[in-house]
Amino acid sequence: MDYVFSLLGPMAQGAQVTLKLFFITLILAVPLGLALALARISRFQALNWLVNGFIWLMRGTPLMLQLLFIYFALPYVPVIGVRLDDFPAAVVAFTLNYAAYFAEIFRAGIQSIDRGQYEGAKVLGMNYVQTMRRIVLPQMVQRILPPMSNETITLIKDTALIYVLALNEVLRVARGFVQRDFTSTPFIVAAVFYLTMTLLLTWIFQRLEKHYAKYDN
Repeated sequence: MDYVFSLLGPMAQGAQVTLKLFFITLILAVPLGLALALARISRFQALNWLVNGFIWLMRGTPLMLQLLFIYFALPYVPVIGVRLDDFPAAVVAFTLNYAAYFAEIFRAGIQSIDRGQYEGAKVLGMNYVQTMRRIVLPQMVQRILPPMSNETITLIKDTALIYVLALNEVLRVARGFVQRDFTSTPFIVAAVFYLTMTLLLTWIFQRLEKHYAKYDN
């Protein structure tokens, strides 16, 4: 038992890195995903194709490959040639990847709104921005909560991928103890950390779903 308690401090420090990446990714990827979704359904065909291509690229390649490319290969790309430190590289990769997934969730939510509501808003004198802000987006939020819950829980688990950049998140800390002490106990402790974080996220989204569900009655 003393050994387990000795793991908690380093694991908690690793969890800080995990949660920091998680929250920064959410803060950046959600608005970017919404912007991409709106561009995806815009009347400008060239913009539609460009965004669709970006989403296809981000969803069609592994997140780990994107991490490795941004950290190791991006400095050698002609014209761009940007070198990022390990954590900023992880933030960029996670933000771009999850913005693509969020964009498709938002697009599906927006397009699920009945077209008659757009017409009704137009009759009331609302422009496109007002229609989106006052009518479409509030309804979209309620409909996208289940898939957003799934993606958000996946995000907290995907943060483990940053071990390839030698960042000391939960899994890398656990692996270090396993290699040093020749015991699987650190992996079990790491699992508890992840389960606790996902349990909290599940509870938050369940509360949000109940909050919005009361307006259907």
